[in-house]
Amino acid sequence: MLPRRILLPPLVVIAICCSQLLVPCYGRRGSAPIRAVNLGGWLVTEGWITPRLFSGIPNGDLLDGTQVQLKSVTTGKYLCAEDGGGTIIVANRSAASGWETFRLWRVNEDHFNFKVFSDRFWGMDTSSNGNIVAVATKPGDSETFEIVRNPNNRSLVRIRAPNGSFIQAKSEVLVTPDYTGNQGWGDDDPSVFTMNAFGALQGEFQVTNGWGPDKAPQVMQNHWNTFVVEDDFKFISENGLNAVRIPVGWWIASDPTPPKPFVGGSLDALDKAFAWAKKHGIQVIIDLHAAPGSQNGNEHSASRDGSQEWGKTEANIQQTVGVINFLTARYANWSCLLGIELINEPLAPGVTFDSLSNYYKQGYDAVRSHTADAYVIMSVRLGQADQKELYPMIMDNKYMDVAIDVHYYNLFSDIFNNMTVQQNIDYINKKRASDLNYLLHPSGGPQVFIGEWVAEWQVQGANKSDYKRFAAAQMEVYGRATFGWSYWTLKCQYLHWDLERMIQQGYMALPE
Repeated sequence: MLPRRILLPPLVVIAICCSQLLVPCYGRRGSAPIRAVNLGGWLVTEGWITPRLFSGIPNGDLLDGTQVQLKSVTTGKYLCAEDGGGTIIVANRSAASGWETFRLWRVNEDHFNFKVFSDRFWGMDTSSNGNIVAVATKPGDSETFEIVRNPNNRSLVRIRAPNGSFIQAKSEVLVTPDYTGNQGWGDDDPSVFTMNAFGALQGEFQVTNGWGPDKAPQVMQNHWNTFVVEDDFKFISENGLNAVRIPVGWWIASDPTPPKPFVGGSLDALDKAFAWAKKHGIQVIIDLHAAPGSQNGNEHSASRDGSQEWGKTEANIQQTVGVINFLTARYANWSCLLGIELINEPLAPGVTFDSLSNYYKQGYDAVRSHTADAYVIMSVRLGQADQKELYPMIMDNKYMDVAIDVHYYNLFSDIFNNMTVQQNIDYINKKRASDLNYLLHPSGGPQVFIGEWVAEWQVQGANKSDYKRFAAAQMEVYGRATFGWSYWTLKCQYLHWDLERMIQQGYMALPE
């Protein structure tokens, strides 16, 4: 998923005096409203922010979650999971849609599991005549296939089955793992398929599993050591900002030996961030950006294949509460810990209100078991959910120091496609201002946090002056948020998503 996330209200940066790691930074917890920046792409990978992390991965176009469609060169038809899964694989579809599309689970650089529409996996049918079927709910050795690519045309492939033979389309309804021909690549070879690969994800799961257990630790450690450094915190403190929002993934709680394919080291990087924040007078929000099972199916939530499984079981919720408990216990004695964001961008309707409110109640209690005054930040559900749906829960339970996080982008919706510069600015001054006013009334509710915004839009050919006006409009309106705002993001390959360069090049000027 491409980009997202800026704003303003006048503030005095609190000078912080601390002595050593994991001790209070200053006598009293920091306060809102804040002007912050996200450290996106650092401790939770997003390939559109840092594409260099993926450069050089063998078969890098076949990472976890990549969607493939396979067309037999002999039948001229696509492979299909009949009925979407639960029965045989056939080769009789003239066009490709859901049942003809398979999501890859990468085992290594050339071995994969093929996940079908109903979340089952390709395998060999050992109960009858050995057809290729899609019945397994979990992949194992018998569901692991090798993709062999034509070195001269990588869209031509053979697929070696677990028995060592290649699968072939014997007919439109008979796909079997028993081809032992001369392994040519002619149009008369029933084991040859044209592969269309698309929809690749580039998140933490993909980069670590793509590089594999031998290389991923070195690649990630180098990234953590160089992408964000102490000088960035110095820059933040000197340019009108007073806080950072740091996205983290659930596996950080198992550091230094997180579940595969994730690798250890991000917790040490977060420790360093707190030390730098202490030194330079910056407040910190820890944001659980990637929850176990993925709360939105996007790469920035470390989804393996685009599935959204978070919150479907109590065990999953308890695991997530454990992550919050771990993080709060570790950093509660730092007064520069401004808040804990319990989860980022849960997506409705896959995440139900009941599961989310159940989690938020337990997450709030977990934070409060370690600190009485750090803010607890609750992200609203994306989708069609009412952005005030959490208010009754928060107010009925008399939760203290709670903020609601909303994300405002003039992107990711068709309504912005044809807007002019002025129409985008008017949208901020009218619609966004109205949305914010709705959240701020009636009084007595939670504080409001614009956790992500950016000075980017769909306008083509806009000049620097246009961008400055757009950024200024957002800072003026979002500056009314009682908790404050946080720009997405500090560093990015794309200029307007890179707050550091936006400030350096004069697109944005924040008041001292």
